Amino acid sequence: MSFLRALLITDPLILFFTIFYGTRSFFTSFLDMDGSRQISLARRWAARLLQVSRVRVTVEGLENLPAGVPCVLASNHLSYMDTPVVLANVPLPFRFLAKRGLFQIPFLGSHLHRAGHIPVYRGHPRQALRTMTLAAETIQQHSVSLLIFPEGGRSLDGALRPFTDGAAYIAIKAHVPLIPIALVGTRDVLPMGSLQPNPGHVRIRIGTPIPTAFLTLHDRARLTAQARASIVAMLEAQPAAPAALQ
Repeated sequence: MSFLRALLITDPLILFFTIFYGTRSFFTSFLDMDGSRQISLARRWAARLLQVSRVRVTVEGLENLPAGVPCVLASNHLSYMDTPVVLANVPLPFRFLAKRGLFQIPFLGSHLHRAGHIPVYRGHPRQALRTMTLAAETIQQHSVSLLIFPEGGRSLDGALRPFTDGAAYIAIKAHVPLIPIALVGTRDVLPMGSLQPNPGHVRIRIGTPIPTAFLTLHDRARLTAQARASIVAMLEAQPAAPAALQ
Protein backbone atom coordinates (compact mmCIF):
# COMPACT_ATOMS: atom_id res chain seq x y z
CA MET A 1 0.00 0.00 0.00
CA SER A 2 2.81 2.42 0.92
CA PHE A 3 4.57 1.56 -2.36
CA LEU A 4 1.42 2.36 -4.36
CA ARG A 5 0.91 5.62 -2.49
CA ALA A 6 4.49 6.64 -3.20
CA LEU A 7 4.20 5.67 -6.86
CA LEU A 8 0.81 7.30 -7.48
CA ILE A 9 0.80 10.27 -5.10
CA THR A 10 4.08 11.12 -3.36
CA ASP A 11 6.51 10.79 -6.27
CA PRO A 12 4.35 12.72 -8.79
CA LEU A 13 3.79 15.51 -6.25
CA ILE A 14 7.52 15.76 -5.51
CA LEU A 15 8.23 15.96 -9.22
CA PHE A 16 5.50 18.56 -9.71
CA PHE A 17 6.70 20.80 -6.87
CA THR A 18 10.34 20.46 -7.98
CA ILE A 19 9.47 21.58 -11.51
CA PHE A 20 7.05 24.27 -10.29
CA TYR A 21 9.39 25.91 -7.78
CA GLY A 22 12.44 25.31 -9.96
CA THR A 23 10.79 27.16 -12.84
CA ARG A 24 9.68 30.02 -10.59
CA SER A 25 13.17 30.23 -9.13
CA PHE A 26 14.74 30.40 -12.58
CA PHE A 27 12.61 33.33 -13.72
CA THR A 28 12.84 35.05 -10.32
CA SER A 29 16.64 34.88 -10.54
CA PHE A 30 16.69 37.56 -13.26
CA LEU A 31 15.31 40.12 -10.78
CA ASP A 32 16.82 38.69 -7.60
CA MET A 33 20.28 40.17 -7.21
CA ASP A 34 21.07 38.76 -3.75
CA GLY A 35 19.35 35.37 -4.11
CA SER A 36 16.98 35.98 -1.18
CA ARG A 37 13.81 35.37 -3.21
CA GLN A 38 15.21 32.17 -4.61
CA ILE A 39 16.08 30.94 -1.12
CA SER A 40 12.51 31.74 -0.06
CA LEU A 41 11.20 29.63 -2.94
CA ALA A 42 13.61 26.84 -2.01
CA ARG A 43 12.22 26.88 1.53
CA ARG A 44 8.69 26.55 0.20
CA TRP A 45 9.76 23.68 -2.06
CA ALA A 46 11.41 21.92 0.88
CA ALA A 47 8.34 22.38 3.09
CA ARG A 48 6.08 20.96 0.37
CA LEU A 49 8.40 18.01 -0.13
CA LEU A 50 8.31 17.19 3.59
CA GLN A 51 4.54 17.65 3.67
CA VAL A 52 3.77 15.26 0.81
CA SER A 53 6.35 12.79 2.16
CA ARG A 54 4.62 12.93 5.57
CA VAL A 55 7.85 13.80 7.37
CA ARG A 56 7.47 15.63 10.69
CA VAL A 57 10.37 17.70 12.02
CA THR A 58 11.22 18.70 15.59
CA VAL A 59 13.83 21.41 16.07
CA GLU A 60 15.88 21.67 19.27
CA GLY A 61 18.24 24.56 20.04
CA LEU A 62 16.84 27.36 17.89
CA GLU A 63 18.04 29.76 20.57
CA ASN A 64 21.62 28.89 19.56
CA LEU A 65 21.26 30.57 16.17
CA PRO A 66 22.91 34.02 16.27
CA ALA A 67 20.57 36.89 15.43
CA GLY A 68 21.76 38.91 12.45
CA VAL A 69 25.20 37.31 12.39
CA PRO A 70 26.31 34.95 9.59
CA CYS A 71 27.80 31.60 10.55
CA VAL A 72 28.93 28.25 9.20
CA LEU A 73 26.50 25.39 9.88
CA ALA A 74 28.27 22.00 10.04
CA SER A 75 25.95 18.98 9.94
CA ASN A 76 26.18 15.22 9.76
CA HIS A 77 24.95 13.74 6.48
CA LEU A 78 22.71 10.67 6.31
CA SER A 79 20.33 11.17 3.40
CA TYR A 80 19.28 13.28 0.43
CA MET A 81 16.49 14.41 2.78
CA ASP A 82 18.99 16.31 4.94
CA THR A 83 19.06 19.48 2.83
CA PRO A 84 15.25 19.87 2.53
CA VAL A 85 14.90 19.25 6.28
CA VAL A 86 17.39 22.01 7.12
CA LEU A 87 16.08 24.37 4.43
CA ALA A 88 12.52 24.18 5.70
CA ASN A 89 13.30 24.40 9.42
CA VAL A 90 16.45 26.43 10.11
CA PRO A 91 15.45 30.12 9.83
CA LEU A 92 18.73 31.54 8.57
CA PRO A 93 19.57 32.98 5.14
CA PHE A 94 22.14 30.41 4.08
CA ARG A 95 23.75 28.92 1.01
CA PHE A 96 25.40 25.53 0.91
CA LEU A 97 28.30 23.63 -0.55
CA ALA A 98 27.09 20.70 -2.64
CA LYS A 99 28.71 18.14 -4.87
CA ARG A 100 29.04 19.26 -8.47
CA GLY A 101 26.68 16.54 -9.76
CA LEU A 102 23.67 18.22 -8.16
CA PHE A 103 24.33 21.33 -10.24
CA GLN A 104 23.85 19.24 -13.40
CA ILE A 105 20.28 18.14 -12.54
CA PRO A 106 17.61 19.99 -14.59
CA PHE A 107 15.68 22.69 -12.68
CA LEU A 108 17.55 21.91 -9.44
CA GLY A 109 20.92 22.72 -10.98
CA SER A 110 19.78 26.02 -12.46
CA HIS A 111 18.35 27.07 -9.09
CA LEU A 112 21.57 26.13 -7.26
CA HIS A 113 23.76 28.13 -9.63
CA ARG A 114 21.63 31.25 -9.79
CA ALA A 115 20.81 31.30 -6.06
CA GLY A 116 24.50 31.44 -5.17
CA HIS A 117 25.14 27.94 -3.85
CA ILE A 118 28.68 26.68 -4.35
CA PRO A 119 29.72 23.47 -6.17
CA VAL A 120 32.41 21.25 -4.67
CA TYR A 121 34.95 19.67 -7.01
CA ARG A 122 36.12 16.51 -5.26
CA GLY A 123 39.57 15.15 -5.98
CA HIS A 124 40.98 18.53 -7.05
CA PRO A 125 42.96 20.04 -4.12
CA ARG A 126 43.60 23.41 -5.80
CA GLN A 127 39.99 23.77 -6.85
CA ALA A 128 38.88 22.77 -3.32
CA LEU A 129 41.03 25.55 -1.85
CA ARG A 130 39.53 28.06 -4.28
CA THR A 131 36.05 26.84 -3.36
CA MET A 132 36.68 27.36 0.35
CA THR A 133 38.10 30.83 -0.27
CA LEU A 134 35.08 31.71 -2.43
CA ALA A 135 32.76 30.41 0.31
CA ALA A 136 34.44 32.61 2.95
CA GLU A 137 34.21 35.63 0.65
CA THR A 138 30.52 34.90 0.01
CA ILE A 139 29.83 34.92 3.75
CA GLN A 140 31.68 38.20 4.27
CA GLN A 141 30.41 40.07 1.22
CA HIS A 142 26.76 39.00 1.34
CA SER A 143 26.36 38.42 5.10
CA VAL A 144 24.84 34.98 4.55
CA SER A 145 25.46 31.76 6.41
CA LEU A 146 26.76 28.56 4.85
CA LEU A 147 25.66 24.94 5.34
CA ILE A 148 28.38 22.28 5.00
CA PHE A 149 28.41 18.50 5.45
CA PRO A 150 32.00 17.95 6.71
CA GLU A 151 31.84 14.16 6.19
CA GLY A 152 32.18 14.86 2.47
CA GLY A 153 29.22 12.63 1.56
CA ARG A 154 26.41 10.55 3.00
CA SER A 155 27.24 7.93 5.59
CA LEU A 156 26.82 4.45 4.11
CA ASP A 157 26.00 2.73 7.41
CA GLY A 158 24.64 5.61 9.48
CA ALA A 159 27.81 5.95 11.57
CA LEU A 160 29.45 9.37 11.72
CA ARG A 161 32.40 9.50 9.34
CA PRO A 162 35.66 11.47 9.82
CA PHE A 163 35.31 15.19 9.12
CA THR A 164 37.28 17.19 6.60
CA ASP A 165 38.61 20.58 7.71
CA GLY A 166 36.58 22.56 5.14
CA ALA A 167 33.92 23.92 7.50
CA ALA A 168 36.52 24.99 10.05
CA TYR A 169 38.71 26.56 7.35
CA ILE A 170 35.81 28.63 6.00
CA ALA A 171 34.56 29.69 9.45
CA ILE A 172 38.02 30.83 10.53
CA LYS A 173 38.76 32.61 7.25
CA ALA A 174 35.36 34.38 7.30
CA HIS A 175 35.70 35.20 11.04
CA VAL A 176 32.27 33.75 11.86
CA PRO A 177 31.12 31.19 14.45
CA LEU A 178 30.79 27.53 13.55
CA ILE A 179 27.51 25.94 14.65
CA PRO A 180 27.31 22.12 14.84
CA ILE A 181 24.03 20.51 13.79
CA ALA A 182 22.94 16.91 14.39
CA LEU A 183 20.27 15.37 12.16
CA VAL A 184 18.45 12.33 13.54
CA GLY A 185 16.05 10.18 11.51
CA THR A 186 16.62 11.38 7.94
CA ARG A 187 18.18 8.03 7.01
CA ASP A 188 14.94 6.30 8.01
CA VAL A 189 12.68 8.55 5.94
CA LEU A 190 14.92 8.32 2.86
CA PRO A 191 17.45 5.45 3.01
CA MET A 192 20.62 5.33 0.95
CA GLY A 193 19.83 4.15 -2.58
CA SER A 194 16.11 4.86 -2.31
CA LEU A 195 14.17 7.53 -4.18
CA GLN A 196 10.89 6.94 -2.35
CA PRO A 197 10.57 8.71 1.03
CA ASN A 198 8.93 7.03 4.01
CA PRO A 199 6.70 8.79 6.53
CA GLY A 200 8.52 9.49 9.76
CA HIS A 201 9.85 11.87 12.39
CA VAL A 202 13.13 13.77 12.06
CA ARG A 203 14.99 15.75 14.71
CA ILE A 204 17.29 18.73 14.15
CA ARG A 205 19.57 19.48 17.09
CA ILE A 206 21.38 22.82 16.90
CA GLY A 207 24.48 23.03 19.06
CA THR A 208 26.19 25.87 20.87
CA PRO A 209 28.10 28.21 18.51
CA ILE A 210 31.88 27.79 18.53
CA PRO A 211 33.60 31.20 18.19
CA THR A 212 36.51 31.63 15.78
CA ALA A 213 37.45 35.27 16.47
CA PHE A 214 40.90 34.47 17.88
CA LEU A 215 41.66 31.39 15.78
CA THR A 216 44.00 31.05 12.82
CA LEU A 217 44.00 28.50 10.03
CA HIS A 218 46.50 26.48 12.06
CA ASP A 219 43.64 25.84 14.53
CA ARG A 220 41.32 24.29 11.96
CA ALA A 221 42.01 20.65 12.96
CA ARG A 222 41.20 21.43 16.60
CA LEU A 223 38.04 23.31 15.59
CA THR A 224 36.99 20.41 13.36
CA ALA A 225 37.46 17.95 16.23
CA GLN A 226 35.46 20.19 18.57
CA ALA A 227 32.57 20.45 16.10
CA ARG A 228 32.55 16.68 15.52
CA ALA A 229 32.58 15.97 19.26
CA SER A 230 29.59 18.29 19.70
CA ILE A 231 27.65 16.49 16.97
CA VAL A 232 28.51 13.10 18.49
CA ALA A 233 27.17 14.26 21.86
CA MET A 234 23.93 15.54 20.29
CA LEU A 235 23.42 12.31 18.34
CA GLU A 236 23.75 10.33 21.57
CA ALA A 237 21.52 12.66 23.63
CA GLN A 238 18.08 11.59 24.75
CA PRO A 239 15.13 13.36 23.04
CA ALA A 240 14.22 16.69 24.62
CA ALA A 241 10.75 18.14 24.92
CA PRO A 242 9.59 19.39 21.50
CA ALA A 243 10.70 22.98 20.81
CA ALA A 244 9.21 23.41 17.37
CA LEU A 245 7.06 20.99 15.46
CA GLN A 246 6.41 21.49 11.76
